[in-house]
Amino acid sequence: MNCDEVEVVQHALLDGELDAGHARDVEAHIVGCPRCVREFAAYRDMRAVMADADLGFTAPADLRRRIERTLPSRSFSQPNRRSLFKGFAFGSVLSGALAATLVIAVLRNDRDQRVVGDVVSAHLRSLQGEHLIDVQSTNQHTVKPWFNGRLDVAPPVVDLTAQGFRLVGGRLDYIDSKTVGALVYKRREHVINLFFVQASEADRFAAAAQAVQGFNIRHWSSGGLGFWTVSDINGEELQEFEQKFQAAAREGT
Repeated sequence: MNCDEVEVVQHALLDGELDAGHARDVEAHIVGCPRCVREFAAYRDMRAVMADADLGFTAPADLRRRIERTLPSRSFSQPNRRSLFKGFAFGSVLSGALAATLVIAVLRNDRDQRVVGDVVSAHLRSLQGEHLIDVQSTNQHTVKPWFNGRLDVAPPVVDLTAQGFRLVGGRLDYIDSKTVGALVYKRREHVINLFFVQASEADRFAAAAQAVQGFNIRHWSSGGLGFWTVSDINGEELQEFEQKFQAAAREGT
């Protein structure tokens, strides 16, 4: 692993979110890299300080009196037991619903960020050594059948050479603890990785576009598949790639 890859996943390592294999690779790099050792130590110290800090806030005692003075006096008539229990029940239900919504939102955002980190890491790995392509071909009819038997899903593979995005091959990769497929295109000499996997309910909520560590990322779902595409080309070009890919995939179905 290199420093850019490690920087993306350091927080996940601190939070214990990496599997054993990835954690071992990250730790091995950190131990031998002075820059990453310093960054990791700073993140760890900051996490400890935030955990120990007294971040709670207690409202001043006279806050209730000040609020009461601004409201009509009838608002403070003594409640009867029935209305008290009704209010308590309603408040409990409302609080529970809000708490559940908050938990779902936090978990969803956490998963999205974890997947984004994995997408960037997979893209960076593909640029190192010989991991970019398992099946090398500009022919969509060669690339598509290569995935048969290797994945449970069949990707739409389209030729976009005429539109300025050249198909160069495909491979298997690893994102969010799953084996996924990757189609590889090139825009001039820039690599575009298009990852695909069986779509899940959570895919409907992931951000459509974002930039991480200098890479542009776009996400969409179509035909029962979830797609993540990442490249260092500018955001407008990557959006153009997404639009042309989706249009060509629809024509091919």
